[in-house]
Amino acid sequence: MAGYIPGKLTDSAGRTGTIGLLKTLNRDELLEVLSQGFCQHCEALLEERIHQLLNKRGSESGSESGSESTVTSNNTLISNPVTGKQLARTSPPPPAAKYDILLNDGLGGSGSTSSDNGLSEEQKEHIRFSQVVRKKDFVQMEKINGKSMNVLKGLELHTKVFNAEEQKKIVECVYNLQRMGQKGQLRDRTYSEPRKWMRGKGRVTIQFGCCYNYAVDKNGNPPGILREEEVDPLPPLFKQMIKRMVRWHVLPTMCVPNSCIVNIYDEGDCIPPHIDHHDFLRPFCTVSFLTQCNILFGSSLKIVSPGEFSGPVSIPLPVGSVLILNGNGADIAKHCVPAVPGKRISITFRRMDESKLPYKFLPDPELSRIKPFIVSPSSAPQGHHQKPVINSSFVKAIVQQNQHRNDQVIKDKPDREATKTTKNDSFLCGNDDFPPLGKASKGASRR
Repeated sequence: MAGYIPGKLTDSAGRTGTIGLLKTLNRDELLEVLSQGFCQHCEALLEERIHQLLNKRGSESGSESGSESTVTSNNTLISNPVTGKQLARTSPPPPAAKYDILLNDGLGGSGSTSSDNGLSEEQKEHIRFSQVVRKKDFVQMEKINGKSMNVLKGLELHTKVFNAEEQKKIVECVYNLQRMGQKGQLRDRTYSEPRKWMRGKGRVTIQFGCCYNYAVDKNGNPPGILREEEVDPLPPLFKQMIKRMVRWHVLPTMCVPNSCIVNIYDEGDCIPPHIDHHDFLRPFCTVSFLTQCNILFGSSLKIVSPGEFSGPVSIPLPVGSVLILNGNGADIAKHCVPAVPGKRISITFRRMDESKLPYKFLPDPELSRIKPFIVSPSSAPQGHHQKPVINSSFVKAIVQQNQHRNDQVIKDKPDREATKTTKNDSFLCGNDDFPPLGKASKGASRR
């Protein structure tokens, strides 16, 4: 490397700092420098910045019709810092990162197709947003401290938030994180894979943003956020998920999550009855993948046997949907997930109480600038089970065209295939093994 003076962050041209040094390297040397030796957080940040530059370059080259491409190589191999895979890039560069959640993918259920008909990104987002189904009328009347109340008030179920292609990307990302945890590439308290010593016990957990202590530990720490412990920050894809949920009015802007826990279930794993700890604000949410199951709610849930529970309300939740827990549904009713029938992944997003933040926690500026998708009054959600009204006749025609195509595909499938699809349809369930709060448990006592 000509001009470099060992031991100094400067070069012969007087340029100082890391940027100055990088400018002295050729392409092969840059790839060598950036190919190894980074922690998980730095790798994820590096990958995100690379893809931002590629996206910017792609949009610039796309806007210059007939101009010569700035990319001289037709096939350049780029090493993904997180997965380690070699990604082939051709001119122009791909429109987004491998794990980006795009607004236009999966439109109509089969990815980007000619049926997009030249729609703008805003129009595509409008269509996807309008297809979200929102249920907010859950009711279970129980007598609590002598007063009759709806213990499910505050529960919301938002379906069709993440489509099949997005779910696949999220699952791939989770399994990659699991492999990193097994190899010791995540911080100690980030990844946990306990021994399966009985049915329903031993699911894998991955925590980001904070370390939550489920029960009194060997050091005498009570359940709650361990402020002195460090875990890895939210992965870029999970921040994309948060942005989607806030932008699409699934989560409120005043409670943007800054932590999450991933649960990876094997068949028979479960989550026992509990109320989530108040170190986390309300509302919080859970997204589920891979296998459909039920979540039980009620002020009193019974343990029937290992992994088996009973309660007054059982709610099935589809794949790619989001369950919101707030109000009575979060603080009066307990919830649990009985033994799951197959492999399942859930991601629970929560915002930490400001007074409980880990001592070394740093807010993510990327999550402080999320603006909800703006819709006209006539296209905003207008009640339970209703979808926003789409004013544009052109957009209406596209939606109807896509819905007709999807209906025809389902109709043409053999009965056995339809049965298989129904069986494997995924679900989103309750939250994680947070022990019931003493105060909340007493307030939720039975008649």
